Amino acid sequence: MSTLKEPVMSAVRSPVIDFQTRPQDYRHWKLSFHGNVATLALDVNESAGLVAGYELKLNSYDLGVDIELYDALQRLRFEHPEVGAVIVTSAKQRVFCAGANIKMLGQSSHAHKVNFCKFTNETRNAIEDASAFSGQTYLCAINGPCAGGGYELALACDYIMLIDDGATTVSLPELPLLGVLPGTGGLTRLVDKRYVRRDHADAFATIEEGIRGERALQWNLVDELVPASKFASTQLERAEQAASRSDRPRSEPGVLLASLEKIVTDDALRYRYVDVKIDRKLRVATITIKGPEKPIDTDLASIKQSAGSFWALLMARELDDVILHLRASENEIGTWLFKTQGEVSQIADIDHALVTFTDDWFVREIRLYLKRVLKRLDVTSRSLIAAIEPGSCFVGTLLEIALACDQVFMLDGEYEGESSPPARIVLTEMNFGPYPMVNGITRITSRFLNNPEKISALHTQTGNSLDAQAAEHAGLVTFTPDDIDWDDEIRLTIESRASFSPDALTGMEANLRFGGPETMESKIFSRLSAWQNWIFQRPNAVGDNGALVLYGTGSRPDYNKQRV
Repeated sequence: MSTLKEPVMSAVRSPVIDFQTRPQDYRHWKLSFHGNVATLALDVNESAGLVAGYELKLNSYDLGVDIELYDALQRLRFEHPEVGAVIVTSAKQRVFCAGANIKMLGQSSHAHKVNFCKFTNETRNAIEDASAFSGQTYLCAINGPCAGGGYELALACDYIMLIDDGATTVSLPELPLLGVLPGTGGLTRLVDKRYVRRDHADAFATIEEGIRGERALQWNLVDELVPASKFASTQLERAEQAASRSDRPRSEPGVLLASLEKIVTDDALRYRYVDVKIDRKLRVATITIKGPEKPIDTDLASIKQSAGSFWALLMARELDDVILHLRASENEIGTWLFKTQGEVSQIADIDHALVTFTDDWFVREIRLYLKRVLKRLDVTSRSLIAAIEPGSCFVGTLLEIALACDQVFMLDGEYEGESSPPARIVLTEMNFGPYPMVNGITRITSRFLNNPEKISALHTQTGNSLDAQAAEHAGLVTFTPDDIDWDDEIRLTIESRASFSPDALTGMEANLRFGGPETMESKIFSRLSAWQNWIFQRPNAVGDNGALVLYGTGSRPDYNKQRV
């Protein structure tokens, strides 16, 4: 199958961004290995920006740099089970990272800036997820000035070493220099992860030149000061200590993440297990996820033998790519309609394997990846609707997609004149813990906040096949039209969604999706990102005399001094 990266564009469409890459094509990162320690060294090619119009000086980054970082994180988890620790550093002398490229931000559309920050946030969260759950600890070795998004990259790591050369600083200068916020979680991680005192964090975020040496250590902005003469040996020593605590196997072969086979046309994307059809008039993308084409063996040996082509992994990679493609390149397609096709029993068997073999490193990584993809869906600024029809396979893991949706339709009965059995849904153990949302609770718990008896009752239904009436009674679906009303009900919902203000819809959906507790991760997306989104539209940042626009020109911004 071929990949067509330049489909025909209409005037309202965004440029197509390809999120697929591989290490031999990296232009900005160097990946190396020393036993069970990997090193990710940032070495940005100044002239290799994602688009024209800016140079990536001082190891500053754009979306292209982060696409490579995300790819490296995925490959370290799947292709390198022997790696128990990863050092993040700079390959350049006397500079670590200057953060997001300012000229890139200044010339980008608002949508691109927001999608860029969201993807970068998700990539930082993936680093923390690897440290917490994959036995792959990330350490940062800051060997030169580290500003903005560069320090936010360091904050995502478990342990931060700062070279003690009298000159190297860490800083979050977005407020004083650009009139915006450190939009990839910097403020939240300072206080929620590193427990930096509020007054120290306030001072730090308002000092554009940053903080160095002993004060950086005293304020808990870094974990260790290391003399330049011992910097290389110390970072390897710390990484080897972390790797020695990992439970990842050192002798098993990794699983190759081969390039996805896909076809991209003007109004469709086609993969092996995921198909997307776009209706530009209704502004809807219909995303159909297919189960395995034929019965597959789900014993551990067979799963490992199929490796990168195992359905759960390949489907997750394809759905991940679809979400990223639609978010970045189809901004006016505001509604995503999810469908599934396949055998209910097959998906149930796969879920059973994901539960049974959870102690195996490869199965664990598949589960963790599915969790991250589902989280990416949760925080996507699109209306999400599920359509459960005869022939669907919304079971366990795939049922999570329906539970992530804003509304769920399930057809009651059969289509007249067709032989397919009525639609069914099935809960599995995968619905009760392995896939928490960014707020730390399951989608079932989120659906029935303050009703633990309901959740316990649903747990007893695990494995049972529920028809539309049973699913509605259980509270798992929103509407259950019959075949006479089915098409009209779906169409009217999509049409009404297309008629509403996209901004108001995004605000409503984001508020309703994350009831219950807050976590550092949910704060980053639902609080910090929301404010950054708003600030990115304010004249003080992006107006003709705004700080982000005038940065580097020598002119000072002209702020509207009203506090709003």
